[in-house]
Amino acid sequence: MPERKNKMHFKVCCIQSIAEAEMAIEAGAWAIGLVADMPSGPGPIDDNIIREIAEAAKNRVHRFLLTSRTQADDVVKHINTCGTDIVQLVDEVPVETYGAIRTNCPDVQIVQVIHVQDETALRKAKAAEPFVDMILLDSGQPNAATKTLGGTGQTHNWALSQQIVQSTSKPVWLAGGLNADNVGAAISRVRPFGVDLCSGIRDTKGALIPSRLAQFAAKL
Repeated sequence: MPERKNKMHFKVCCIQSIAEAEMAIEAGAWAIGLVADMPSGPGPIDDNIIREIAEAAKNRVHRFLLTSRTQADDVVKHINTCGTDIVQLVDEVPVETYGAIRTNCPDVQIVQVIHVQDETALRKAKAAEPFVDMILLDSGQPNAATKTLGGTGQTHNWALSQQIVQSTSKPVWLAGGLNADNVGAAISRVRPFGVDLCSGIRDTKGALIPSRLAQFAAKL
């Protein structure tokens, strides 16, 4: 991968096109997030488009597939279809799913999302830790009638996120309502490995705004 321009790793999520991926790469992003089918939330694109973007960005930036699938065979098939080097599991999965990814997709890193709703997030992070390469803390509501598994545009309790970072040896990403105005405070409080953003750099129709991306990157 090219040398990073920024001190803090950051991931631009909800990428919609090759053009948006190029903007993220130019801004110094460590990774891009490609959102597959979700129960709700912004940014989902067709698997074929995910594969096209992933191929165009190969060896230039890390490429996360955000999947809401949980069962082992489904997740493995999804990874192989989309061709990314990292899979972000946005919902809780059986332990068998981690093993299937390791066996069938040995070059793919695993990121488990923990939705920080209350103190149970710490327990869930510790339970996932032995099986994953990284943890990502977000503000979803996985137990809602219609699940929200990311892209909420809302922050969560950073004190809890800080506890999780301090309790695990795995790199931790912080997501949820981050923008140029609050990312400095978030980094100072939580001390994550990296920060992840979507809505904070987009307009009301979901289009990436280059000036907002540049302002965000300048704060890192």
